[in-house]
Amino acid sequence: MSDDDSGDDSGGQERLGGTRLWILLQVNRWAFTGAILLIVYVVLVATSLLDLTPLRTIVENQDGIEFLFSAFIGAIITGTSIVVTINQLVLSQELGAVGDQRERMGEAMDFRQTVEDTISEDASPPEPGAFLFELVDGVSERAKELEEVVEDERDEELREKISDYVDDATENAESVKSDLDGAQFGTFQVIWNALKFNYSRKIYDARKIRDDHADSLSDDADEKIDHMIDTLKLFGPAREHFKTLYFQWELINLSRALLYISVPALTIMGIMIMYVDGNTLLGTTLGIDNLVWITSAGFVVGISPFVVFITYILRIATVAKRTLAMGPFILRESERDEDLG
Repeated sequence: MSDDDSGDDSGGQERLGGTRLWILLQVNRWAFTGAILLIVYVVLVATSLLDLTPLRTIVENQDGIEFLFSAFIGAIITGTSIVVTINQLVLSQELGAVGDQRERMGEAMDFRQTVEDTISEDASPPEPGAFLFELVDGVSERAKELEEVVEDERDEELREKISDYVDDATENAESVKSDLDGAQFGTFQVIWNALKFNYSRKIYDARKIRDDHADSLSDDADEKIDHMIDTLKLFGPAREHFKTLYFQWELINLSRALLYISVPALTIMGIMIMYVDGNTLLGTTLGIDNLVWITSAGFVVGISPFVVFITYILRIATVAKRTLAMGPFILRESERDEDLG
């Protein structure tokens, strides 16, 4: 997998399956947060074993506890307020007069009808995962129809290219469909699997085949390629719509998480300032001053709202970077590979 994760879409499971992306996208946000905080805690405690000035000495001579934890109080209150405010600004886009809401409803229904007409579906499912499942299935069906039409073509090179193209499209579609089956919106699975379908590359390949073999393509084959491209073109807006809804969903979850964790964090900061000093918990545990254990724990609690913010924004930013371009644009070199021609 390329180190550069920018671009329009993933080229399949192998390009999304790297450890780095799995951590950024797939790991539960609370588990990710806990892992980061645990690492910070271990580093802080382990640092006390180095030949540095003992923490208790610093606390007694410089009043380090109050200096450190009083700063957290302002940071937590300010940071939480800013994040919640930004979230409300984003969600305010959902508010509007009844005329605006009717227009949005009409556009959504028009798009759904267009998809249904293109994939020959009477009524597409209302769930995002099931809707994308039917759309990807429609791409697979269009690919098979294209292969059937070119079976009698005299251009052997064209038949081979179409066969390779159809194999790639159906294999990718079947992989995505198997993972979309039963995927619930609100979890990351719907967006994760939508990223695995590299529709931009398929649009490019179809147009390249038609351009390279324009003289030998029959009218029926040309029509099937158009139908294939039209179906693929619908996947982009559908994915972007569900991605936008997912971002709003995640921002709501982020705001709730920060509100849940901020009050306990502020309480711990108050306890550290009010009741902990150089005479607190004299003695050692496992060879480490008890004050180091408790102060490190307090520090970890103090940065927890910021770490929660980081873990949520990392996933949102990673998805946004991978979907910068919509349509027939491929921003990552790994997506380009080699032309079929």
